[in-house]
Amino acid sequence: QVQLVESGGGLVQAGETLRLSCAASGRTFSTYAVGWFRQAPGKEREFVAAIDWNGDSTYYGDSVKGRFTISRVNAKKSVYLVMNSLKPEDTAVYYCAARNYAYLEPGSPSSGFASWGQGTQVTVSS
Repeated sequence: QVQLVESGGGLVQAGETLRLSCAASGRTFSTYAVGWFRQAPGKEREFVAAIDWNGDSTYYGDSVKGRFTISRVNAKKSVYLVMNSLKPEDTAVYYCAARNYAYLEPGSPSSGFASWGQGTQVTVSS
């Protein structure tokens, strides 16, 4: 079992930077990949970014590529998402999720995530 708690959300203006954190507990942290997803009101959940167990492989959704960076510190059982150049369309609830496996699937990096946090709200004003 994995428990995930997100933090760091808030209200920012367009162009600003925000860093989200995801603190994990339960199963040994270095045994699974972690991802970030988001969901805006009235929209489907969207893949944002994912990182494998040791940080060697990362993947990003097309809408955030080049602006967001995912990282992890296994000693702190934490994953981070630095979001630069934020846009109003980035407004959503952001969720941290744990995959059942240590590695990501290159052809489908958003698949296989089974444990989810409660989410943190990010609002970007124009």
